[in-house]
Amino acid sequence: MAALRAAFAALAAALVAGCAAAPVAAPEASAPAATVSLRLLAINDFHGYLMPPPGGLRQPDPNEPGRVTTVPAGGAAVMATAVRELAAGHPNHVFVAAGDLVGASPLLSALFHDEPTVESMSAMGLAFSAVGNHEFDEGAAELLRLQHGGCHPVDGCRGPQPFAGAGFQYLAASTVVRATGKTLLPAYAIRRFDGVPVAFVGLTLKGTPHIVMPSGVAGLEFRDEADTVNALVPELRRQGVNTVVVLLHEGGEADGGRDGCDNLRGAITRIVPRLDPAVAVVVSGHTHRSYVCRVDGRLVTSGDHYGMLVTAIDLQLDRASGRVLQSDAKNVVVDPARFAPDARQQALIAAYERLAAPLAQRVVGSITASLTREPDASGESVLGRVIADAQLEATRAVGAQAALTNPGGMRSPILKTGDGRVRYADVFEAQPFGNQLVTLTISGAQLAALLENQFHGERPRVLQVSRGLHYEWDATRPAGSRLVPGSLTLDGRPVAPAQRLRITVNSYLADGGDRFAVLREGSERVYGIADAEALARYLGAHPGLEPPRDVRIVRRP
Repeated sequence: MAALRAAFAALAAALVAGCAAAPVAAPEASAPAATVSLRLLAINDFHGYLMPPPGGLRQPDPNEPGRVTTVPAGGAAVMATAVRELAAGHPNHVFVAAGDLVGASPLLSALFHDEPTVESMSAMGLAFSAVGNHEFDEGAAELLRLQHGGCHPVDGCRGPQPFAGAGFQYLAASTVVRATGKTLLPAYAIRRFDGVPVAFVGLTLKGTPHIVMPSGVAGLEFRDEADTVNALVPELRRQGVNTVVVLLHEGGEADGGRDGCDNLRGAITRIVPRLDPAVAVVVSGHTHRSYVCRVDGRLVTSGDHYGMLVTAIDLQLDRASGRVLQSDAKNVVVDPARFAPDARQQALIAAYERLAAPLAQRVVGSITASLTREPDASGESVLGRVIADAQLEATRAVGAQAALTNPGGMRSPILKTGDGRVRYADVFEAQPFGNQLVTLTISGAQLAALLENQFHGERPRVLQVSRGLHYEWDATRPAGSRLVPGSLTLDGRPVAPAQRLRITVNSYLADGGDRFAVLREGSERVYGIADAEALARYLGAHPGLEPPRDVRIVRRP
């Protein structure tokens, strides 16, 4: 037995020795995948809508062709969750924006010079944003403050904590400081995804000086969008970049629903075909429309406005060349029934609501029906009539005979809820720019020229007019001669070319905004209260206001 045990021990030792001596094969290193997946999450034209916009998202009714319905959508707390969940499962992802994050904002953001929105976007993990035209509403110096932080130069620090500036980077490749020849903010940023470099270039629309307060962009040059990108491509290629994503604050319109691209039209159709082939994706904005398009083989997207959609863009990048092999996109509704609100965003919003509440909740008047901003066939809207009437009433004492306001200055309807009471926050949401009223003198001929100028360009900008001013325009006539001869009257009397008229407009128009340069010629200027304050006072002076239905503008045919 002892001999048998000794034999087994010897055999075991030999086996162990044999195993120890045998080489152990190392596991083979897996070769990197030939492609890299990248998900872009994009928004545009958020405009400080930390809370869901009133009315919700308009979209085609799936049950009744031709009919439009609305669904609840938006709000920073829900968007934060949407962004997080849409990024889940995508190790390579980045959150970007195409401009107008701020400006024309509701009171909750605007009261604090849009610091709450910048903080909200930073907390969401936004990486890059183009600079939109509304980022210049308070001027270039204020934009730089939003980027870098610090207290407001006039109002100081009013938020619940010191303002640290944006945690994301604004990009402004086409916005150049004339004195230095350098861009106001960085032109581009490069991110690497699994080693593959991708460049993000931010652009402001070339026409910005014509649609913002001229004083806000003094000393700046806004260069051609396509030329700017194309000039950057050689520099990017020297850094190994073969895929460029353009964040463009300019866009177009299309039919076919939020992911449709039927009959694409507008400025975007003239810019994209001129871009260098290195540009694979264009995230667009400005027009407040939604679409997912292919233009010259590249993906072009837009996600409506006010944070009601997030565009999910999926790219397959070739690891060897760094180029895009495949791209897809869809616009996802920021649906409160699908995405639970984010606690961090809720806390941020609540902190600012507590500070804003005394002013925001002040009741200023009441209405019997909603003051809507959708224009009729002539270009008039109910809200436009009320605002113009309010501005006329506020300036009668300085000789105003009529008032005009621009449709772009009306950002939100004033909806009747409950007993019809209107709060200051509702008024400010309708008119959030803080423009002063300006009463000035022009001639009847200048007024006629002003009205003709409404119809230049791709999209007419029909000014809203006060009670007593009346005219007719003919849509079949060429631009420059659409005002029907003899139709321009004031208080029932024809307006003569040489007649002197006292007209009230907001300071944006008085400075030549929206290409209404003739108003710069207005003389005997008297500056008044803010436009939102005029509307608040008007509602207070007319409790139970009924929406005016009188016809002031007639379109032929």
